[in-house]
Amino acid sequence: MTVKRLQPFGETIFATMSAEAVKHNAINLGQGFPDTDGPDRMLEIATEQITGHNNQYAPGMGVGELRSAVAESRGVDVDNVLITVGATEGITATVLGLVEPGQEVIVLEPYYDAYAAAIALAGASRVAVPLKEVGETWDVDVAAISAAVNERTAMIILNSPHNPTGAVFSHDALRALAELCVARNLLVLSDEVYENLIFPGATHTRLAELPGMWERTITVSSAAKSFNCTGWKTGWAIGPQDLLDGVVKAKQFMTFVGATPFQPAVAHALRNEQEWLRDMVAGLDRKRALLSDGLRAAGMRVHDTAGTYYIVADIAPLGLADGVEFCMNLPKNIGVAAIPLQVFTDHPEQWQTKVRFAFCKRDEVLREAVNRLRGLSAGMGADHAV
Repeated sequence: MTVKRLQPFGETIFATMSAEAVKHNAINLGQGFPDTDGPDRMLEIATEQITGHNNQYAPGMGVGELRSAVAESRGVDVDNVLITVGATEGITATVLGLVEPGQEVIVLEPYYDAYAAAIALAGASRVAVPLKEVGETWDVDVAAISAAVNERTAMIILNSPHNPTGAVFSHDALRALAELCVARNLLVLSDEVYENLIFPGATHTRLAELPGMWERTITVSSAAKSFNCTGWKTGWAIGPQDLLDGVVKAKQFMTFVGATPFQPAVAHALRNEQEWLRDMVAGLDRKRALLSDGLRAAGMRVHDTAGTYYIVADIAPLGLADGVEFCMNLPKNIGVAAIPLQVFTDHPEQWQTKVRFAFCKRDEVLREAVNRLRGLSAGMGADHAV
């Protein structure tokens, strides 16, 4: 029998929709993983490490070569870097290691579902504060966050570039948030796993670099999204040693260490594959336009995407009112899978018609998805389900 604090959590929406995609031979634009590999030399190094017998436990903090590469990329000391099993472990270990049972953690909704699970595992309480809509995107509502802070508030979890909306939060809003955190002595977990997936016109602000924030921030990222290796589960947590110590204490009893042979390969990518990364992001920008145009042609309102590889479309112009129902019917009737935003919220009413599509797929896959989406109106029944 599942413990009470985890009973609200069933199968993740990503697993559910991916299974529906397989069941109906649908194009999976739901779960956020690319269908092409990362840099060739990075892959070769991983293979060389395996065949060269580098297959035993890594040091507890991670392979020194990767820790150094991460430190160089962020301008911090190597002692401020912990290698984790993906960003998700870094997130969970941060909450477990720094938040006491009974304290509150503020999340900005819609929020990545792993945040809610980590907070529950820690025996803490989740307080969801909605993002505010600004034009065709979203930003941090600092006034609403301030109103939610009380004596039990321990931490704020921030994610920019933001999954699932594709927003990149403004420098002004993040600076105001930093001032609030300093004034109220709050810790911050900054999830920046999409930090390199930024499109023209947008600028990513690293929260830990704002005044007063280094000493109260753990920043989490990974190689998964930047170098198309989601299955490697190689991430890192960065922060001051007193905070990082809490993260280490939790992490060491979760997985102890991550996969050893991938770490030198990721170190190579961080140091030597920036041109590959720039080309990949330029390709994503073209894919973003391709899918955006297709969604508009299918009759949806399309929100702006400044970063990540997600587009949020509003199904209300189609006469539809429930994103979950829409997404559950889409694989069978149209042959495409997507993710409803309302499942990432505690206040679903304002997100009920918002649906997330991922464009991190090969061009021919996206073109076929767009072609299938043209049949959207024809697939709608009298009850306005797809």
